[in-house]
Amino acid sequence: MFRLPGKKALLRGLNQPDVVVMDVTETPVERPKRKQEEFYSGKKERHTLKSQLIINQETGEIICTFFGKGSCHDFSLFKASGIHLHAEIQGIHDSGYQGIDQFHSNSYTPEKKPKNRELSILEKDYNRVLATARIGIEHINRRLKIFKIFGDRYRNRRRRYGLRCNLLSAIYNYELSLAVTKFKTPTIP
Repeated sequence: MFRLPGKKALLRGLNQPDVVVMDVTETPVERPKRKQEEFYSGKKERHTLKSQLIINQETGEIICTFFGKGSCHDFSLFKASGIHLHAEIQGIHDSGYQGIDQFHSNSYTPEKKPKNRELSILEKDYNRVLATARIGIEHINRRLKIFKIFGDRYRNRRRRYGLRCNLLSAIYNYELSLAVTKFKTPTIP
């Protein structure tokens, strides 16, 4: 009941999602006594743990997760996760995943502003459409951070962080399935 579909759901031919969205969120942790530089995130300017979430865009269901230390870049976290997307699945990512098209040709990332020139109107429109398609995962990150274990400073053992995040993701999926079945209208035979 409390299980995530997992990496294999992204490779199967049946019941695979058409569009997946991937993003990374960070959770602050207490400063470690040893190897502080591994956990220090320059983006957040504090010590963090990272959680990579992959969701089905249609249903909002979390498919799989992966975890890393705060100093790891988003794209490096993706490569370390060993996740492979089926060729027919479209992937929508943020600008932290520049270069993912070498691993998955059906992926879309925003255009970055080139040095010494501006983005064209067409490129800005493309980025805007991509941002509206990606907004669902930002809402899911917010919903998961309502659980204070994600949003506030994580004070437990860092070794068990992935287990707890998977459990919260499974609870989120369970609540999502309850909300869907609650609002389904019965069909008349």
